[in-house]
Amino acid sequence: MKKILFLIGIISIWGFNSCSDFLEENPRSQQATKSNFSSAADGYAAVNILYHSDHGFPNLFNAGSAYVGPNIMYGGYLSGLFDNQYKGQEIFVQYCQNLQVDANVSNSQLQGIWEPIYRAIVREANYAIKYLPDCPGLSDAEKNQLIAEAKFFRALSYFYLVKMFGPVPLIEEPYESLDNLYVPRSTEVHIYEFIVKDLEDALANGGLKDSPMPKNGFRISKGSVSALLADVYLNMAGYPVNDASKYAEAARVARTLINNPNYQLIQNLDKGDNSAYNILRTSDSEDEYLYTIEYDATIANGGWRPIYCFPTEAATWGEFTYNISCLVYNPAAVLHAAYDIPNDLRHQEHQYFHSKYTQTKGPTAGTVHDLGGWCPYFWYEEDALLNTNRSQKDQVHYRLTEMYLIAAEAIAQTSGVTDEAAGYLAEIEARASLNKTEDQIKSELLSLSKDNFIREVWREKIREFIFENKIWNDITRTRMYPALVGGQFTFVNVIGAQNPWGKTFAEKDLLFPICSQEMQRNPRLSEPPI
Repeated sequence: MKKILFLIGIISIWGFNSCSDFLEENPRSQQATKSNFSSAADGYAAVNILYHSDHGFPNLFNAGSAYVGPNIMYGGYLSGLFDNQYKGQEIFVQYCQNLQVDANVSNSQLQGIWEPIYRAIVREANYAIKYLPDCPGLSDAEKNQLIAEAKFFRALSYFYLVKMFGPVPLIEEPYESLDNLYVPRSTEVHIYEFIVKDLEDALANGGLKDSPMPKNGFRISKGSVSALLADVYLNMAGYPVNDASKYAEAARVARTLINNPNYQLIQNLDKGDNSAYNILRTSDSEDEYLYTIEYDATIANGGWRPIYCFPTEAATWGEFTYNISCLVYNPAAVLHAAYDIPNDLRHQEHQYFHSKYTQTKGPTAGTVHDLGGWCPYFWYEEDALLNTNRSQKDQVHYRLTEMYLIAAEAIAQTSGVTDEAAGYLAEIEARASLNKTEDQIKSELLSLSKDNFIREVWREKIREFIFENKIWNDITRTRMYPALVGGQFTFVNVIGAQNPWGKTFAEKDLLFPICSQEMQRNPRLSEPPI
C-alpha cells in the first residue's frame, strides 16, 4: 500500500481544511490560528497534503489532458526539443517552440505553474513550519521530522520557481493578515541561499530516515533531501549564480548517497523485459528512488500519461481503454542522435522507445502497427491501457543515477577527469551498453579532455533522463544547447542557437515571464529584485 496516499485519503482532507481556508474566510490572530493544530492528526495532515498530486510541486506532474503534457513538461516544450501532435490545438506548445510565450496571451498556463506552487508554500509549508512546534500530541522527534518534510517541499518549490521564472518573491511566513501582502522579488542568489538553508536544516535536525523513499513508507527521507541539495548546488555553480565553489559541494553531497549502501542502482536482470529500464518503468519500489510523486488507481490516478506512448491514430484500433491517444511529448531528432542507437539498450524496442505495436485484443489481435518512428515507451502501462483505464505508476523525480552524473560533472569541473569521475560516469553508461564493459568505457572516458568529458556527462543525462523533465534545467544552468553540427551531436551556446523549429534563442527566452494576472495583483513584481 502506498502509505502517503492512504493517509491523505483518510485524514488530510478533514484535518487540513481548517488550515488551508483561513486566508479565504477570516484571518485570525496567532493565538487563534494555533488552534488549527489541535491533535497529532492535524499536524500530520498539514504536511501530508504537500505530498498530494493536487498541491504544489507534485501538481506539475498531473497528466490531466490527453492533448498536452503536464506542466512539468513545459520546460521541454520551451527547449524546442519535444513535439506534440496536437500543438495546432494546444497553441501554448507552439508559443514555446516559437519562443513567443507572452504574459498576457499565455496567462492561464503560466498561472497554472505559479499559483499552485505559491499556495503550497504560503498556505501549507510556511504554516506547518511555523506552527508544528506547538502542535499537541506530537513528540519532539515527530515535530522535527514533519518540519523537515515541509522544508523539503518549500525548498523544492522555490527551486522550481527560480529555475523557471528567475527572481521571484521569497515568502517565508504564512499570510495571516493583510500586512506585507505585496512582496517584491528576490535575487536568484538570495533564493538559492534560502533553499540551501532549508535543506541543510532538514538534514541536520529532521531525524529523517536514511533510506530510499519507498522504504520510508513513501515519506521524504535523507536521500530525498540530499538529492535535491546536490542538484541545487550544481545549479548554483552554473548560471546565473556562477559560484564555482558549489561544484565541490554538489560532489560532496552526491557522494553521501553513492557511497551509502542503503541506496542502490537498478541492475539489468536481462536485456529485455527485465532490464533496468523496464524495472524503472514498471516498479514503484526500488532502492534507486530518492523522491517520487505517488499515484494510485483509486485515490489519485495518473491520468492520461499511458496514451502519450502512441500516435493519434492508435485510438481507432479498438485496443485501448482510453478513447484518445496523442504523442504529446515526443523527442526531436537531435535527441535521438544523442544515442549510439545500435549499442544503447535504452533505445532498443520496448525499452525507452518503441516503433511497432502488436494488438492483443478483438478480431484484429495479432495485427502489427508501424508507429511511424520511435515513440515513447517510458509511460507504457499495460493494465491501464488494456483493462482499467487507471494509471497508477509513480513518477520518479530524483534517483540515484542522477547523483552519479552530478558527481561526475562536479568532480571534473574542480579536479579534471579523475579516476573517480570517470568511474561514476562509466557505471551509468555500462548499464546501458550492449557492446562495452564498464572497464572499456572508463578507459575511453579517462582519455577525454576535461571539456569533452563534461559534455559527455551532459549527453548521458539526455540519454538517461530524456523523459524525466531534466533537459531545460541543464540548458539554462550550462547555457549549452544540444545540436547537430555537420551531422554530429554536440552542444552549442544556447544564446544564438537555433531550435528545431528555426527559432533563435535570446537571453529573454531562458525564463518564463510572470503571468499578467500576478503582475496586476502584486505591483511590486515590476520592481527590481532585492
